Amino acid sequence: MLTEAITLYQQRVDNLLRLSIDAQDDTEPKLKAAMEHGALIGGKRIRPFLVYAVGEMLNVPPEHLDSCAAAVECIHAYSLIHDDLPAMDDDALRRGKPTVHIAFDEATAILAGDALQTLAFEIISQETTALSPTQQLLMVRSLANASGYHGMCGGQAMDLNATNKPIDLDTLKRLHKLKTGALIRCAVELPIIAAGVTDIERALLLDFADAVGLAFQVQDDVLDIIASTEELGKPQGSDCESNKSTYPKLLGLEGAQETAKSLIDDALSALAKLPYNSQLIAEFARFIIERRV
Repeated sequence: MLTEAITLYQQRVDNLLRLSIDAQDDTEPKLKAAMEHGALIGGKRIRPFLVYAVGEMLNVPPEHLDSCAAAVECIHAYSLIHDDLPAMDDDALRRGKPTVHIAFDEATAILAGDALQTLAFEIISQETTALSPTQQLLMVRSLANASGYHGMCGGQAMDLNATNKPIDLDTLKRLHKLKTGALIRCAVELPIIAAGVTDIERALLLDFADAVGLAFQVQDDVLDIIASTEELGKPQGSDCESNKSTYPKLLGLEGAQETAKSLIDDALSALAKLPYNSQLIAEFARFIIERRV
């Protein structure tokens, strides 16, 4: 059930991304090609999946969430392009393929990331009858908060500042809550806005999102150690080589794995209190710590 749903929503958002990028004029074909390379390089589309799957649980039709799913993935794609740059993580591989600055050049990669970021807000703010203007404004604000200083960018800055120096567990948790968790939380918050749930349901869903977002990053830290380059689609051990702060470094490999399991237990506990059929996203939560990529 989960595999089929992930594939279905992956194909759906990939089609949307391709159409959105193809719809841009040919003012600068090289930049357009770099955007497509960065956005359509592959991946399971975890964040769009959450947009659709939470929406499905809350009885929001997928066509009402297409713009949200595509916008979230545009932001994620932009972040990966910039993370891979020499000034950041300096990676040559992403999902087993050359990163954008390798396939094109560094300046084009920077601009491709910038263009995908702005495309996200163009997509999510486009006129629709499925959502009210107030809902759309709340969605734009959610995406902006998750992407910027108080979200992904702030977390990336903390990550860079934590390289080659020891940090405590609370700081690492806050770093990952921003760098990875904020956009995952946003992917859950967007269908919440579309559905108009109660305050209690909203709080439980966001508790689920926060636990899953942190577990996702902890598992990424674990996979950097135990998975192969072929499985990861990027160099194995790159975090260790860059002397980054990670959960295995602070807690040991077994401690990090136990932390990820505990976080998923918290996520499942929050789901169990909701008056909806949460089987699909519960399966997804378990998948987070079982995956090898």
